Amino acid sequence: MAAEADTYDYIVTGAGSAGCVLAARLTESGRFRVLLLEAGGADSNPWIHIPMGYAKTFVDPKVNWKFESEPEAELNHRRMYQPRGKVLGGTSSINGMIYMRGNAADYDQWRQLGNEGWDYDSVLPYFRKAEDNERGADAYHGAGGPLRVSNQPYEWEIAKALLEACQQAGIPFNPDFNGARQEGCGYYQTTTKDKRRWSTAAAYLRTARKRPNLTVRTNAHATRVLFQGSRATGVQFRTRKGSAVAYAGREVIVSGGVYGSPQLLQLSGIGPPAHLTDIGIDVVHDAPGVGSNLQDHFNTFCTYRISKNLSLNALHYSLPHRLAAAAQYGLFRSGPMSGNGMYVGALVRSDKRLDRPDLQLNISAWSTVDRTAKGVISHPFPGISISPVHLAPEARGTVRLRNADPLAAPEIRFNFLRSENDMRVMIAGVRIARSIARQHALQKLIVAETAPGVATRTDEEIAADVRRRGVSNLHPVGTCGMGRGAMAVVDPRLRVHGLAGLRVVDASIMPVIVAGNTNAPAIMIAEKAADMIQEDARLG
Repeated sequence: MAAEADTYDYIVTGAGSAGCVLAARLTESGRFRVLLLEAGGADSNPWIHIPMGYAKTFVDPKVNWKFESEPEAELNHRRMYQPRGKVLGGTSSINGMIYMRGNAADYDQWRQLGNEGWDYDSVLPYFRKAEDNERGADAYHGAGGPLRVSNQPYEWEIAKALLEACQQAGIPFNPDFNGARQEGCGYYQTTTKDKRRWSTAAAYLRTARKRPNLTVRTNAHATRVLFQGSRATGVQFRTRKGSAVAYAGREVIVSGGVYGSPQLLQLSGIGPPAHLTDIGIDVVHDAPGVGSNLQDHFNTFCTYRISKNLSLNALHYSLPHRLAAAAQYGLFRSGPMSGNGMYVGALVRSDKRLDRPDLQLNISAWSTVDRTAKGVISHPFPGISISPVHLAPEARGTVRLRNADPLAAPEIRFNFLRSENDMRVMIAGVRIARSIARQHALQKLIVAETAPGVATRTDEEIAADVRRRGVSNLHPVGTCGMGRGAMAVVDPRLRVHGLAGLRVVDASIMPVIVAGNTNAPAIMIAEKAADMIQEDARLG
């Protein structure tokens, strides 16, 4: 029998984008005692809170799991680097901060797959509930919520040129990607407040931690969900002092993210039986979908050298520029470090016959030689990037355990570009990116295309370049998919099929990936889940 201090109403494993939201919402009423477990530490690293600091946290093992995929057969057997947050706030503490919800039709598709209550009209109130949008409240946006959503801090000269080029290429201006329509080009909004990152740790947890009914334990790595029969009753976790156990009177809520959640379930004996048996884990529950259905956007980069020093590359190659930028931000909270460098984007269709955009063009005020686990390495001259991202990939992958060691990194396989259509869209994306670069607004700045390079012209040549340089866009979802079929892991109330007292709440429950960045949807999922959990508690 656990001591009273070790017993809670709810245990949430993972203080990431979703877990911080759950901890805050479930403790608001004062009715429930909640334990929030986080494998990483506090979000005290100053680079977390400086918008441009994510280039530093991108490879910092103190706040980043630094996962890598298995070699991808269609990508010349390269591994895909997967930075994921290992800190309060999770990946919301190290991501690019773009606020994008996806297309309304994405959520209607979830409902069409049998997930009642997840159509766009049903999820929109939760996006609005979370939001404190700088533009104020309207039919699509909220004001006064925990999550600050801000406009770009300044009208950068390079951003204006990039937006003009998109419109000259025939892409209509869109003032709000999260409003009445998604298609078009415009300025991104970001999850920042007062030119500081506004992660879910800052937005939700900072206030919630003052409540006596919330216990937050950092450096506490969940290793197994405990069961009595088919009911989840607690969590075993590792601390710096050794193994510990906590018990949940109502529910265990797994919020470890697209990699951590299936990993914890499999370590607990919930997953594909053959896989669990092969690595020596006793099967508690046959759930073949755990760790399947992995989806991610895929992207490549068209990079250009420009004639004017308007890009952020100088922050990498020029010490005087770094010092000047640091002084600007430190003294006035202004300058290049106050933004995320991705000012402008475009949502377009690779084929005009499609009913919604399947490409997102991220247009950045920098150009890089490499972005891997070794770091973000910029060109040693001013440059920009136009990055086509495939939003509706057919590729489906898996997350599996390497062995029974709970501290071992999971085995990740994406299976990118095995579909002819996935490659077709990427080729179309490169051609659209180049059409933007050819416009007058940019031609007066561009000196040369540095990648793929002018020698890369035919579809076959572009495809070869995509295989050589293309990468995961770092939006993995789906590994504990929601639905009704045999491969579904959770039902529409996010309860694990066939078990009691156990839910999964994070981006891993997405049955199909949304057309856009995935952090805002993860927060929405947690907002909606918190309401469902409390409703079930009242009814129970």
